[in-house]
Amino acid sequence: MADKKDDKHLDHIRHTLAHVLSAAVLELYPGSENSIGPAIENGFYEDFEIKGKISDDDLPKIEKKMREILKTWKGFERKEVTLEEATAAFPNNKYKVELAEEFAEKGDQLTLYNAPNFIDLCRGGHVENPSKDINPKAFTLTHIAGAYWRGDENNKMLTRIYGLAFETKEELKAFQKQQEEAKKRDHKKLGKELGIFAFSDLVGKGLPMFLPKGNVIKTELEKFIRDEKEKLGYKFVSIPHIAKAALYERSGHLGKYDAMMPIMTDDDGDQYVMKAMNCPHHFEIYNTEPHSYRDLPLRVAENTVVYRNEKSGEISGLLRVKNLTQDDTHHFVRPDQIESEIEMILDLMNRVYGLFGFNEYRVDISIRDSKYPENYFGDDTLWNKAESILIESVKKWGVDYHVEEGEAAFYGPKIDIHIKDSLGRSWQLATIQLDFNQPENFNMTYTGEDGKEHKVAVLHVAIFGSVERFLGILIEHYGGVFPLWLSPVQVKVLPIADAHKEYAEKVSEELAHAGIRAEFDDNNESLGKKIRNWKLEKVPYALIIGDNEVKDDVVTLESRDAEGKETLSPEELITRLTQQINDRT
Repeated sequence: MADKKDDKHLDHIRHTLAHVLSAAVLELYPGSENSIGPAIENGFYEDFEIKGKISDDDLPKIEKKMREILKTWKGFERKEVTLEEATAAFPNNKYKVELAEEFAEKGDQLTLYNAPNFIDLCRGGHVENPSKDINPKAFTLTHIAGAYWRGDENNKMLTRIYGLAFETKEELKAFQKQQEEAKKRDHKKLGKELGIFAFSDLVGKGLPMFLPKGNVIKTELEKFIRDEKEKLGYKFVSIPHIAKAALYERSGHLGKYDAMMPIMTDDDGDQYVMKAMNCPHHFEIYNTEPHSYRDLPLRVAENTVVYRNEKSGEISGLLRVKNLTQDDTHHFVRPDQIESEIEMILDLMNRVYGLFGFNEYRVDISIRDSKYPENYFGDDTLWNKAESILIESVKKWGVDYHVEEGEAAFYGPKIDIHIKDSLGRSWQLATIQLDFNQPENFNMTYTGEDGKEHKVAVLHVAIFGSVERFLGILIEHYGGVFPLWLSPVQVKVLPIADAHKEYAEKVSEELAHAGIRAEFDDNNESLGKKIRNWKLEKVPYALIIGDNEVKDDVVTLESRDAEGKETLSPEELITRLTQQINDRT
């Protein structure tokens, strides 16, 4: 298991700075109320009900005050208190009172942390001496946003102030530089410029529409993952996009999963929902016929859309949408096959991610929070067994891992794989969930060698996860410069003058007949303008067609990625490009 000492220290810095931020805002804006302020990836935030007006223009003033306060904070005084003492400490902060009452109801110990002229309700996790342990040049405030109290749109909208924080000034500067590059690669910006996807207010927020070029990329991704899975014996199926509400009541999603779409009622009075998950349908497919131990593992796969009632404030381009295409698989296995099946899945994941240059992983094993058993299906024995198997499988894989308590799905623990993109940013992608509970719930069995009925185990697996989200990540990872096999247009054919158009069009047709995505540029513009457009569109190759090319029945090839030109016959070009496309390079 990975040593998280350094991660914890950085988390403590960030958590402490959320308190410093609170102290600064409460001093600068008397009468304001702070609510929650966690450490987050790369920084921290705090939510406030601000007394007065505030904007991003005020952040330098708040930062300055934070640095003044930081000099005076030599440590925290921790005090365990009763509910009455906790609420008395916050006579003018309804948010802290609500949190204290909630924690007390759950039986949690209430603790207050004091610093000079500041007190907060907190579980802890701070640096020992903020004035010494926090570099005042290694943090900065970035922006202000709105956030509903407790994430509930029925509650009051609060002001959220975000900050970045690192251990050193150099790390902060490096991250800010990375962020500047990320802005240039923003998938929403590039998606519009390159004609990949679009949104419409009339269609609805969080409902992307893929334009012709974007649909090419999406289709290629789905075809690729299907090809890889079919090589491993996955059986592809197709299911409806709705089901009776009773199916999701049985699976537990209606009641335990808060992103289900609203229930619809048909003319017969039957209630239906749009599917948020595919597993209940796949369970019913498994149960359509009896199974022997010889039939297993059975790998049921599908690239299909699910629908999530995501909160509007959480929707972001392709990264968080309401309709998402999952490369979903459910592995129905005997208990003795679980570890070998996970090994096969990890091998598949390695092969798939390696193609895109994702070779660095972080692994989280998400387990249940045993303090709240009511949030989960199943008993302790099944959960302990499942969690132990996942941990042993990752140990065998030989990758460092972290155990994340409380992050499991309600029906089973899972392995979450995080990759790093070309900018060094981390993204959570593959998920492998081990489920002993839904087989009990849906009575999914097989006949064993002993002739008796046994329950299968189920592995819920997605390699891309959401194809939409994966594509958004790829746009930023590549900066829009897709490899040849994924490029919506693979070759741009550029005639120099009108006299060359007939031959250029003929070459374009030959490429198209060979399955190569070619685009013939017959605009009446200079060659220089056509070449500039080709480069802006990030197309891998351009063919220059002039007098010599027409006379000799050849093409002049220019590459987006290399200097110089090359003369080839159309047949030689088709052979070369076809090989590169088939190799997915």
